[in-house]
Amino acid sequence: MENVDEIKQELVLAQQKQELITIYNFDGDGTFSVGYVVGMDGVFVLTIGIDMEGKINGLTAIRLSSIHRVARDTDYLTTVQIKQDVARQNGFYDLWHVTDYLQQTDFKTDGILATILQECVETKEPLVIGTRQYKDRDDFEGYIHELTPIKLIMHYLKFEDLSSLWEYEILWAEVDYIRIKGSQAHMCQAILDRVFR
Repeated sequence: MENVDEIKQELVLAQQKQELITIYNFDGDGTFSVGYVVGMDGVFVLTIGIDMEGKINGLTAIRLSSIHRVARDTDYLTTVQIKQDVARQNGFYDLWHVTDYLQQTDFKTDGILATILQECVETKEPLVIGTRQYKDRDDFEGYIHELTPIKLIMHYLKFEDLSSLWEYEILWAEVDYIRIKGSQAHMCQAILDRVFR
């Protein structure tokens, strides 16, 4: 396990070099995030997520203190980079227009977490939130019903029970990661639209 300062240095270096990396922030090494660092504040790192098919799969904000390892220059990442080339050549690299969104959004003024949460409230955009309590077991897909400076109330989906939206209160300090503007959020939006609106 690397210490937080070493991890921050690796993330800054990866951002400067625009280098594809793997971030390990779950208990086991079987679950990880692959992407490019596009921003970092004192608490979160923001990455453009790249999926196994080499295409952009939204943005992921990960709490720095939960990251236990960063990997660079691996065979897996080489494979993903080759797939990225194929995705670019065939026009399916950025299906969700994430790069356009990044050019229009300022994450520095209010910080990564506050910017994402506030925008999701204003636009009623679905998001995926992973918490420290349920880390490695579950995350919450839905939208923010209420936002205060210390907590949020989320209306989320239970895929095995669509009789109603479920409610969960999350302290900002308990947010471990957030995913927006990717397949998971878009699928959540489709379910919300068809079942609940």
